[in-house]
Amino acid sequence: MKSLASIGLLILSNSFMTLAWYGHLKFKEMKWSEALGLFAIILISWGIAFFEYCFQVPANRIGYSGNGGPFTLVQLKVIQEVVSISVFVLFTLLVFKTETFRMNHLIGFCFLILAVYFIFKPN
Repeated sequence: MKSLASIGLLILSNSFMTLAWYGHLKFKEMKWSEALGLFAIILISWGIAFFEYCFQVPANRIGYSGNGGPFTLVQLKVIQEVVSISVFVLFTLLVFKTETFRMNHLIGFCFLILAVYFIFKPN
């Protein structure tokens, strides 16, 4: 149960992170943002990123084996990276419809899956 809670929180965390890091690139299409300067965009993104931390910190505390969770620190980081890239790809395909998913992206994901396999493989 702790593993699912940790992964679920990481998915939520990375959803907010992706929105904070890349969502502002779509602001130019929204009328309300026309008068905003860079500093205002940074503050909005920072406000969104706050929620990323609200999910990231508990995800790591729940999931970390040093706190009774199922994952080592390295395993947590690898899970976070796979979740981060997966959320980013979904976000890109749904929000930025001009981006395409190519064969080299698929090959890269295969390598990520291999990385997860080797990180979680017992010695």
